[in-house]
Amino acid sequence: MSRWSRISPIPPPGELRTLALATLANTVGSGLWLTGGALYLTRDVGLSPASVGAGLTLAGLVGLTASVPLGALADRRDPRTLRALIQLGQALAAAAYLLVGSFPVFLAVAVLEMLLASGNLAVRAALVAAVAGPRGRVHAFATLRAVANLGIAVGAGLAGFALAADSHLAYQVLVAGNALTYLLSAALLLRLPAHPPAGGGRGPGGGRRNGVLRPGTALRDVRFLAVSGASAVLALHWTLLALVVPLWTVTRAGAPPPVVSAVLLTNTVLTVLLAVRLGRGADDATRAARSMRRAGLVLAAAMLLYAATAGLPPAASVTLLLAATVVYTFGDLWHGTAGAGLAYDLAPPDAIGAYQGVDGMLAGLSRAVGPALLTLLVLDGGVPGWLAVGAVFAGVGLATPALTRWALANRQPARPATGDRPAAPV
Repeated sequence: MSRWSRISPIPPPGELRTLALATLANTVGSGLWLTGGALYLTRDVGLSPASVGAGLTLAGLVGLTASVPLGALADRRDPRTLRALIQLGQALAAAAYLLVGSFPVFLAVAVLEMLLASGNLAVRAALVAAVAGPRGRVHAFATLRAVANLGIAVGAGLAGFALAADSHLAYQVLVAGNALTYLLSAALLLRLPAHPPAGGGRGPGGGRRNGVLRPGTALRDVRFLAVSGASAVLALHWTLLALVVPLWTVTRAGAPPPVVSAVLLTNTVLTVLLAVRLGRGADDATRAARSMRRAGLVLAAAMLLYAATAGLPPAASVTLLLAATVVYTFGDLWHGTAGAGLAYDLAPPDAIGAYQGVDGMLAGLSRAVGPALLTLLVLDGGVPGWLAVGAVFAGVGLATPALTRWALANRQPARPATGDRPAAPV
């Protein structure tokens, strides 16, 4: 085995590699848009930063409504074909940003984009489960997360050329490049074999009619909602790293602005290198719950380290910021795979898409409320705010195993699905 194959997140040849390459293409576009989209809309289109922020917030909330119905549709249709179609729609939505010239048009395009993006996440989860099978889906999730971070890093680097040029043509190329990555991702997805639904599992609470899970059952599964909600609370840490830590670094920790890039790069590199390795041992709900407990405690420790950077000399502050980010990344990775393991294993086998849609919707709500809540709590509250967040993370992590046992007590044994195909090798 070559040194590159040991450190590369790209898996060996097979269905998972095809899925990983589709993810890589998709996330290169994500990196382009995340890095340059706001500047395109403000500097080239001419929208105000406030209107862009308000429009994206509103579109994000509306987009959450697509998660459950499209996830449920993936349980009844081939998720490969459905996701490829969604990505074609995302390509059109991404290209439509070239037509934006006013706030109403921007809002319409953003709402369409967010509806498709939210549904795509739920359908992707169903496709991962179909490709990797029950024993390999958490490993596949970790692999795709590492690949996604690599793709976003590449896209962000490419976006730097457009931002350096800062011209109308450069921004147009950036937007078109994002649209093209969706087309490439869809083409790669269609190289996978079809995965028609097998059906047959039995869900909690008798939520079936003529052997088919009733619509909305996932939203009424209180025990699943409790576990998924705990994971969504821990998911607030994503907002901390993306928004709060950069602002804290330059305002309260006294570090120079380039340290923000070093912090984010540390997280990205560690995620690419460690996501698969730290994703082991979360294949069933019981072990995933223990991993979630560990994630909550480690994230709480990272909050203490970030809080300790206040008022330190610059050199000590930079050192502690990077150390805190290393600790944070371990908690982040354990949380990601634990959340996937719980959401997969607590769902009926023939309702993976619907239940992942609910899980994604709750995580989306966390991302929606996170910026306002955490900037108020941490940036305005200072060290006590960090301590409060750390206490919440530790408490949620410690409570997850008990919530999981409660959810498992209500789960009926799965009925073997007829005609089910063996899982693809991962």
